Amino acid sequence: MLTDIAVRKAQARDKPYKMFDSNGLFLLVTPAGGKLWRLRYKIGGKEKLLSIGPYPEVTLAAARDARDEARAGLRAGRDPLLVRKQLRAQAANDDRKFEKVARDWHTLNKSRWTERHTADVMISLEQMVFPLLGNVDVAEITPPMVLDVIRRIEARPALETARRVRQRMSAIFLFAMGLGLATTDPAAVIQKAMAPMTKGRQPALVTLEEAREALAACEAIPAHPVTRLAMRFLALTHVRPGEVHGTRWTEFEGLEGDEPLWLIPAPRMKMKDAHKVPLSRQAVELIEALRELTGRMPYVFPNERNAHKPMSENALGYLLNRAGYHQRHVPHGWRATLSSIMSQRFPADRAMIDLMLAHVPKDKVEAA
Repeated sequence: MLTDIAVRKAQARDKPYKMFDSNGLFLLVTPAGGKLWRLRYKIGGKEKLLSIGPYPEVTLAAARDARDEARAGLRAGRDPLLVRKQLRAQAANDDRKFEKVARDWHTLNKSRWTERHTADVMISLEQMVFPLLGNVDVAEITPPMVLDVIRRIEARPALETARRVRQRMSAIFLFAMGLGLATTDPAAVIQKAMAPMTKGRQPALVTLEEAREALAACEAIPAHPVTRLAMRFLALTHVRPGEVHGTRWTEFEGLEGDEPLWLIPAPRMKMKDAHKVPLSRQAVELIEALRELTGRMPYVFPNERNAHKPMSENALGYLLNRAGYHQRHVPHGWRATLSSIMSQRFPADRAMIDLMLAHVPKDKVEAA
């Protein structure tokens, strides 16, 4: 049997030679100085040779373990060479699956996205696409298969989400085409088969009485407490829903003082400008109540399934729909609610209201 010292000191010769260990294991030493582990075995009366790997990457002990594993397979009637080919084929197949390609695409692109968008993209894929197509070879996915995914989202109904998911799937297929893993983009083909969506203003309540009724309705139905509090926080701060989804505890300042602030960093804002939101007494009380629920987590409003991800971009919309406000009021509508109520009460303060909403004036002189 071989020893580590003997293997380490083995020198190259003019011709390749073998150093035998036991049970068919040997070390092949090449004229170039390479040291390669091999296993000779018989199956079905035929002698075969299995390559285990080079020394010192594969140690003597590791080579013996590989030999023992191969011989155990032989006793069970499995050809080690065939097992290796099957494992390699499986690994190659895994690389072609839609979920693997999608995660590679996501990793490649996330450096140019905001943190919130990065999380939103992956959550949408994990919840709506991977359960149906994740294990399918990316080259075998057809337009009807993609359309089935989109139809399920449209039926909720979530037409805007369906469009975003289709766009993300299309980008993944184009990525796969660039890698030579696919030849077509089936997500592009189905665009004209999607449910039509009428563009226009998002529905919103425009009176204080209606706003109070909506909040009361949302808090009267069964729902996760964090989702309920997120809805109230959105109404109190009139930011965009996505800015609430990704809120981190580190963004709050002066909660115990006279001027509590929520500082939303520029990367999380639509216009990429940092935004300061003064917090009312009610908003501060809500935040303190949330500490008992999510204070140890990075996000103030975490995802129900994964506390290290922001809440789903659809959670607030679902809550309003279940409360009876489908096509009457959407999460983004709280901004219109504030704008309408404040404009009626303080018509001379239009510029201040726009500042509260983080609106950028279209007129360059006005903006300056």
